[in-house]
Amino acid sequence: MSRIVTRRAVLTTACSIAIAAVADADSLRPRRVGLVTSGSGERIIGWFREAFKLMGYREGSDLIIDLREAKGHYSLLPGLVSELIALTPDVIIAEATPAIAAAQRATSTIPIVMSPATDPVGSGFVKSFTRPGGNITGTANMFADLTTKTLDIIRLLFPKVQKIGVLTSNNPVHPAMAQTATKAAVVIGISVQRFIAPNPEDLEKAFADMKAADCDVVYVLADPPRDALPSIALEYRLPTIFQVNTYPDRGGLMAYGPDLKALFLLAAGYVDRILKGANPADLPVEQPTKFEFVINLQTAKALGLTVPEQVLLMADRVIE
Repeated sequence: MSRIVTRRAVLTTACSIAIAAVADADSLRPRRVGLVTSGSGERIIGWFREAFKLMGYREGSDLIIDLREAKGHYSLLPGLVSELIALTPDVIIAEATPAIAAAQRATSTIPIVMSPATDPVGSGFVKSFTRPGGNITGTANMFADLTTKTLDIIRLLFPKVQKIGVLTSNNPVHPAMAQTATKAAVVIGISVQRFIAPNPEDLEKAFADMKAADCDVVYVLADPPRDALPSIALEYRLPTIFQVNTYPDRGGLMAYGPDLKALFLLAAGYVDRILKGANPADLPVEQPTKFEFVINLQTAKALGLTVPEQVLLMADRVIE
């Protein structure tokens, strides 16, 4: 009997040591984060690297970031997400609605951090802002809520505007956002026509069509940045207003929207909490608290526009 007990004790001790060794090995392995972007990931991954470094992560040592970029070609997203899943990430960061939707279709077990989503509840990503309820949480951008104020700014800058061209892509939230813009424009006596550029290479034709349709101003709905947009807008001499606040730094005329960098830094915080054991289902979705109205006066001059003093005083940032 004592021999059996001794063997049992030895086996139990050996199993405990093996389990502890596996646990230690798991805790020492680098954590893996997959980042899939609907657009280009160069600037975004830089923001995440900055945030993770401040949190104490050492990329390549205790953190690995795998980047996949659709660069505006949303049909590529399912394949890019599959590539990331094959690398067995601990968390997937999905940038913008097209990438979030692709990640949601691909996995219901790997935590997904939205960075950001336009309509996370309406898109079916989460059950509610306070209780997401599944494997998805993260940030929302509130782009749809800013449309009315943006149109008021357009009216101040272009008091004689009669027709706005609303530029969209294949982003699944764009039809509803375009409808919101149309309703808001009609209220202030402006007509609206929607133009679709599914891929970056379709932008030139979309602007040619807007010029032919006698649009006075172009309103670009939020999408991952398409680098060619500002130069094409200038080529067709169409004043263009953006929802994404990084466009004026690329030569865009004007933008009004949330501080995107702040939203990505918030998303990094979600990743950190999930890596430390938090359940995405219990992490409330956060919305932006800082918004920015930016004007590029160099572009205004190139278009022959004089920006009224009232509009300049409203700006949070003026590029001269």
